[in-house]
Amino acid sequence: MPLTTIDPASALVVIDLQKGIVSALTDDPSAAIAVTVKQSTHLATEFRRHGLPVILVNVTGRAPGRTDTGGSANSAAPPAGWADLVDELDVQPTDHLITKRRRSAFHDTGLDTLLRDLGVTQVVLSGIATSSGVESTARSASDHGYHVVLATDAMGDPDPAAHRHSVERVFPKLGETATTAEVIDMVEATR
Repeated sequence: MPLTTIDPASALVVIDLQKGIVSALTDDPSAAIAVTVKQSTHLATEFRRHGLPVILVNVTGRAPGRTDTGGSANSAAPPAGWADLVDELDVQPTDHLITKRRRSAFHDTGLDTLLRDLGVTQVVLSGIATSSGVESTARSASDHGYHVVLATDAMGDPDPAAHRHSVERVFPKLGETATTAEVIDMVEATR
């Protein structure tokens, strides 16, 4: 289904494009992470140009529960600069920064309050990882009643099968999927 509109009060939410995560995934043979950074940066530039809010999210923690894949909240602290946003995002004074400690950018972060204070009715999501931080945030955004747009070529995942599953099976149930170009064209058309 094509993107129907960009609401007058829309915000871009970019998930986990931070130095520690991006650098750990730069060996991705499909170059999906490099494309994710490029397309997310393009979206941020266009949202700023149109005076729409840009919210940049990083992660500094994880849930304390045990998982089959290992790791826990008691793991060693990441190195200095690990949570810093990638330079390509060119953080601006008008951007809003959110630090999360769980998968979803809504969990105990104040993101919902910020969006409501800004009058936002629609969120456009990009970032990494598609099947983790992006999907969790999309689910929460939908649960909070926002219109959700998922810029599928502006997100990546170290697991291509998980990325495809989220894009093809999960996201159509949570919102509208679109390319970066489609989102930007719709922003232009509705301004």
